[in-house]
Amino acid sequence: MKTALVLAALSLLAGPAAAQSLAIPGVKTGKPITGTYRCPTGKPFTVTYWNGDNGQSFALVPIDGRPTLLVSLISGSGVRYGAGSVIWWTKGRNADLYNSRMDPDTGKVTPVSCSEVPGA
Repeated sequence: MKTALVLAALSLLAGPAAAQSLAIPGVKTGKPITGTYRCPTGKPFTVTYWNGDNGQSFALVPIDGRPTLLVSLISGSGVRYGAGSVIWWTKGRNADLYNSRMDPDTGKVTPVSCSEVPGA
């Protein structure tokens, strides 16, 4: 069952998420920063990050083959981004993807752990 949940979560990460600029009224963002990640048994994918002048940061992550904009949230460590039922939580060169699918056996959301691909 756990393998099926991991594969379902990995299906979220399909398609590109690279962008050159981000326009949000009233928020100035710096130049985009990109990182390429790989999750178990998945293809590499690109995440684009922006830091806003108001303290917020943003991540554009490919979810179900579509670029999805996530906004930074309060985090005890690393940077946690969220939108709807998706959480992308980065800590150094690693990141975890959480979605709303719960493991029916444990009642918990099982994260998919991903790692940044160096030099990509």
